[in-house]
Amino acid sequence: MAEKKIREGSLEAPTRHPVKWKEAEFWNEDAFNQEAERVFDICHGCRRCVSLCNAFPRLFDLVDESDTMEIDGVDKADYGKVVDDCYLCDLCFQTKCPYVPPHEWALDFPKLMLRGKAIQRKKEGSSLGDVIFSSPDRMGALATLPVVNPIANAVNDSPPLRAMLENTLGVHHKARLPKYTQDHLRNRLHPTKHQPAAVEPQPAGPTTGKVALYATCYGTYNKPEMGEDLVKVYEHNGIPVKLVMKEVCCGMPKLELGDLDAMERQKNINIPILLEAVRDGWDIVAPIPSCVLMFRTELPLLFPDDEEVKEVAAHIFDPFEYLAHRHKAGLLNTEFSGRLGKVAYQVACHQRVQNVGPKTKEILSLIPDTEIKAIERCSGHDGSYAVRKETHEISMKIVRPVVRQVTDFEPDEYTSDCPLAGSHIAHAKGDDYEPPHPMTLLRRAYGI
Repeated sequence: MAEKKIREGSLEAPTRHPVKWKEAEFWNEDAFNQEAERVFDICHGCRRCVSLCNAFPRLFDLVDESDTMEIDGVDKADYGKVVDDCYLCDLCFQTKCPYVPPHEWALDFPKLMLRGKAIQRKKEGSSLGDVIFSSPDRMGALATLPVVNPIANAVNDSPPLRAMLENTLGVHHKARLPKYTQDHLRNRLHPTKHQPAAVEPQPAGPTTGKVALYATCYGTYNKPEMGEDLVKVYEHNGIPVKLVMKEVCCGMPKLELGDLDAMERQKNINIPILLEAVRDGWDIVAPIPSCVLMFRTELPLLFPDDEEVKEVAAHIFDPFEYLAHRHKAGLLNTEFSGRLGKVAYQVACHQRVQNVGPKTKEILSLIPDTEIKAIERCSGHDGSYAVRKETHEISMKIVRPVVRQVTDFEPDEYTSDCPLAGSHIAHAKGDDYEPPHPMTLLRRAYGI
């Protein structure tokens, strides 16, 4: 019988299989270790992903420092070190790995790491720091209370209090933490202060022409001007915008922690509310790429039989992707009164892996006298990775190539669709300011 020939790589588009986390086998630690050994052995022989994050250098160091210099020489108890360094950016799956499905080896490194995180969390539980890091909606609601807000922001700037946070919650004393505002987005866009523009919506491509804004935790409590700018830009383009009736965290922080039960509870609150808006003819837009990815990709993989999840996923958009559909249909206002000059634009990982193309760059490039340099490197922030005591210094190492490209370009502005990434880049550069969101830059170019 002829020996079966295994292809070296795949030229086909990657495909994702559902995550079978409701099945008992998913939680079997021995089965996880067996699959991890198989995957790690292939990764060790390839090493294309070594520059993406610290998970792969960690794995390869374990192999190279073992007695056999192969994966069989690595203690399975050390697999957790690799799991801890993966923050589920998905770039290895989407941009590097030649062995993802439909290749017969069917590697899905991020989903394997998710499984490891879930097993680890179920066995060990969550620290207080983990609970706080993964609850940005609850923390935001608390930190924006009039009595609490000044204290919460003062902690950020107090070395003694930062030392206390490091000792109690594991927040690195040098990490930049976001500020909270009392005047959060739901105050600013409350129905008594803002009503959707009274214009007839014009459909374009897959869009209906009217938008329900899922503001996100960060967009509500930390950077509400981001949502305000989106509303102004969209209404300038004849797109009515309203806030969704209610929202909780999208669940991405819980997912990254491996707390799948908590993530499901958040899904059960958000999906019925978003679905009601969708069935009333509204598209959903969220200004943070991670939140769009959660509803568009992650939830359908985690709940493959949930038709309501699929319906919401089909109607949620990245904000610049939405504008690109308008532009293609000839409906985008391209009358700009300002220029942006040179803009260094870090492409957020969770936007890249949505496979919608560089829509932010495309739209900003329409502005006269504007040059956009796209930087397709991870910032290493990941919501909590950059602020944790254990991983802050690693995140500062990951962001260095981005900082170098920004500095060499000598831009008038630098930005990212992920405001936390933008802030982390500024912190690594030593700049004491918050880079504007691309939507803020677009509003500035419109002169509105």
